[in-house]
Amino acid sequence: MPAAELQALSPLDGRYAARVSPLRALLSETGLMRERVRVELEWLIALGDAGLAELAPLSPGARAFLRELGARFDESAAARIKEIERTTNHDVKAVEYFLKEAVQEHPELARAAEFIHFGCTSEDINNGAYALMIGAARSRVLLPALEVLAARLRTLAHRHAALPMLSRTHGQTASPTTLGKEFANVLARLERAVSAVRRVELLAKMNGAVGNYNAHLVAAPELDWEGIARRFVESLGLGFNAYTIQIEPHDYMAELFDAIARVNTILIDLNRDLWGYVSLGYFRQRLKEGEVGSSTMPHKVNPIDFENSEGNLGLSNALLRHMAEKLPVSRWQRDLSDSTVLRNVGVALGHALLGWDSCIRGLDKLEVDETRLAADLDAAWEVLAEPIQTVMRRHGIANPYEQLKELTRGRRITEADLAAFIDRLAIPDEAKTRLKALTPAAYIGKAAELAARI
Repeated sequence: MPAAELQALSPLDGRYAARVSPLRALLSETGLMRERVRVELEWLIALGDAGLAELAPLSPGARAFLRELGARFDESAAARIKEIERTTNHDVKAVEYFLKEAVQEHPELARAAEFIHFGCTSEDINNGAYALMIGAARSRVLLPALEVLAARLRTLAHRHAALPMLSRTHGQTASPTTLGKEFANVLARLERAVSAVRRVELLAKMNGAVGNYNAHLVAAPELDWEGIARRFVESLGLGFNAYTIQIEPHDYMAELFDAIARVNTILIDLNRDLWGYVSLGYFRQRLKEGEVGSSTMPHKVNPIDFENSEGNLGLSNALLRHMAEKLPVSRWQRDLSDSTVLRNVGVALGHALLGWDSCIRGLDKLEVDETRLAADLDAAWEVLAEPIQTVMRRHGIANPYEQLKELTRGRRITEADLAAFIDRLAIPDEAKTRLKALTPAAYIGKAAELAARI
């Protein structure tokens, strides 16, 4: 590990740096600068097309120069912006000055340099930049990671669709299910939650200091500035928000972060269940050569991936939910409290990505112990009290629930005990035969079918 990673304050940039690296290029400060540059340059191009008498449409060569400037933005460019910022003490103004400096070598653009950042407040640049960053993180990193996780769950649901497993409600033996159906349950929840993440429309604005195009209309009252702003925002692939204060109010961010937090909560639930099933012996974990489970107990193979996932998803949710509550709140037309919070979007999503990756790693290590599953089922004949009392109800037997409660509640019941009870019932022989053929392993309802079809 490089020395810089050993000195990192956040484990996302230290211990776990490699596992969250896909987000770093998008959500780091360099990534923010890159998107600010992109918004500034595209706004300059849009202004050229807007109809200003003083700024003709930019030539194809000038457009290509600007877009290439954005495309080749790298760490040296970011370092130059930081150098300028040491004087300006303003990060967006530093981007403006960087771009004015960068276009001096192109005569057409040098003449147009004062139209860089024309009519803009810093938030006209920032809100678009953050929307582009978050959109890229969602489409390139987050959704693909969740698709991998969903694929693992689908494989496990199908592979173990018909494998019977004892349920445990309130931690006690309950009507059997199948292992595959339990994975299918999680997958169904996850798919709905991921759809919500995917559906959130990312919004942006380009309307000046307090959202009213004040300076625009003084400088060029003849132009349709709202139409220009709408076309510009939509050209970036974002939804246009026509009603804002100085900042885009971040409601879409709150919606998105809440949706991601819902994904995390579903996976926390999965992590805890799988941790429990490992503890019960339903799963073994594949061994890794050289790995140690305890510094003192050599036998230990701990479910560390599920524990790591649970912890990181909890951290992610703490940040996501704070941001979802805080970001839509701004005093009057603007305060700066959102700015420092927004700089932690990468931290919140980084912990989510790390948690998803750990869950996938844990799933990939699981090996089912079918013998243990079968033994638990065979020791739980009392779970058949449910179907027996239900059949008794159908055939008009008095107090069926109470009779089975007396027979089974808090007691260890055998197959012979149930067979003797069934023989005494005044129900049709066909019903008796069907009940006596039941075993805990066979009492799974539609679980196998439901798991197989997801």
